[in-house]
Amino acid sequence: MALIGIRRISPSFFSIHSPAMLYLSKRQQSMNRVHKVIAELKEKREKALLGGGQTAIDKHHDKGKLTARERINLLLDPDTFHEYDMFMEHTCNDFGMDNPAKRNPGDSVITGHGCIHNRLVFVFSQDATVHAGSLSMAHAKKICKVMDKAMLSGCPVIGLNDSGGARIQEGVESLAGYADIFQRNVMASGVIPQISVIMGACAGGAVYSPAMTDFTFMVRDTSYLFVTGPNVVKQVTGEEITLEKLGGARTHTTQSGVAHIAFDSDLKILRYLREFMCLLPANNKELSPISKNNDPPHRIEEALDIIVPHFSDQPYDIKDVLIFVTDHREFYEIMPDYAKNIIIGFARMNGQTVGIVANQPKVLAGCLDINSSVKAARFVRFCDCFNIPIITFVDVPGFLPGTQQEYGGIIRHGAKLLYAFAEATVPKITVITRKAYGGAYDVMSSKHLRGDFNYAWPTSEIAVMGAKGAVAILHRDKDNLQELEDDYNDKFSNPFEAAKLGYVDDIIQPRETRKKICEALYILRDKKLENPWKKHGNIPL
Repeated sequence: MALIGIRRISPSFFSIHSPAMLYLSKRQQSMNRVHKVIAELKEKREKALLGGGQTAIDKHHDKGKLTARERINLLLDPDTFHEYDMFMEHTCNDFGMDNPAKRNPGDSVITGHGCIHNRLVFVFSQDATVHAGSLSMAHAKKICKVMDKAMLSGCPVIGLNDSGGARIQEGVESLAGYADIFQRNVMASGVIPQISVIMGACAGGAVYSPAMTDFTFMVRDTSYLFVTGPNVVKQVTGEEITLEKLGGARTHTTQSGVAHIAFDSDLKILRYLREFMCLLPANNKELSPISKNNDPPHRIEEALDIIVPHFSDQPYDIKDVLIFVTDHREFYEIMPDYAKNIIIGFARMNGQTVGIVANQPKVLAGCLDINSSVKAARFVRFCDCFNIPIITFVDVPGFLPGTQQEYGGIIRHGAKLLYAFAEATVPKITVITRKAYGGAYDVMSSKHLRGDFNYAWPTSEIAVMGAKGAVAILHRDKDNLQELEDDYNDKFSNPFEAAKLGYVDDIIQPRETRKKICEALYILRDKKLENPWKKHGNIPL
């Protein structure tokens, strides 16, 4: 019985030239191509992940250094890194660079974005296992792309620097690449936080981008910054000098002021950076970060009442004051080994990030000099850029005297700090703990520089100068100098004259300092103050 509805298939249907067989053949060819591309992708990805190869990685580890990818993995939250331009290669064909063995997928830098404590950041990590991390045009383009994305997204950018400088084989192209990066550093300045971590030898043009970023951290014994290396120095000047002394972490954190903090290893610096980034807003449109806080804002600290010595010429450690007033007694000091006569750093007050500037009576009696003025000025400007309130603790007898300071330009450099405080529009709270003499009184965020809340401890002295110097000028022909000094002290060795004139808002007991600052921050939480429109000011550089 014949089946109804079944069409008889022609044998030609299965012919090798039939449409169906041609379709199946093309499909198989397409699948083969896909498998080939996938295999090629896997091979290139594996090559990119190895950077300069296992031998180069082993040498890197032998120096006590992590690889570029290991650094990224430790810095960012697990499984949050998304890489850009993994397969980008340099385009140089001169000096044997066209050799396939000298073309590495991704070239000598790894770029992308990820998260730190669930907050988005952009990052680039230079790979010293590939051409010593030297900068090619491809390398520069990758960094520029990640910086552009950071600006568009309004997120911080972190550079893990480990570069031998410009790639000589590319000539002016590598120099052009540096200039492209520098331009972006300038455009991003004050818009998003820029952090540089020096994790190897950075020479020549590689040093200028970190110098323009907001904070620069270094690793002891394995990281270096110098415009010209020891060999060039010897050729030009005849001076023999080691890498460490010329541009090591100790040099730049204690003498030049180029770097902010030094750490003992790659691991320690990356761990610190994860916590440090939590203190900063993502961009200049965000307010200062506020975290959960269980440290009572009205906490009273009776120990503060006895910190300042009875005699005004005796030193004390201002850090003892800071740890009593900050949340959980935590203070993140910046540049702790440079210009120690002034202290700068971040803390939290009732959960809110604040910037702290404080004279240090333990060093040079807390005098302002060239280095301390520049150190504090740049910090104040950073805080103002990113809406971080500034708390200033004052114990300053004046500017450091001497020909070395005058010849070095203390007038100009001191004016930088004056300019920074006067320009700042963020909440500004000042506490005078003891001496506030002369022009240094004005400079240290005085009421006259638009200070919002200015408090004084009962131990404070606000005057043009100390009693001895003042009497020597005012009564140079009189014999009863001690009596006159006592009279001067009675008048100015207390904050009441300034309080009568409204130059301090209140004279507070030291134990109430934390409470007063937290109350002031709450009052100023919606502060709005704008400077007159201008293209930019002309700070006395």
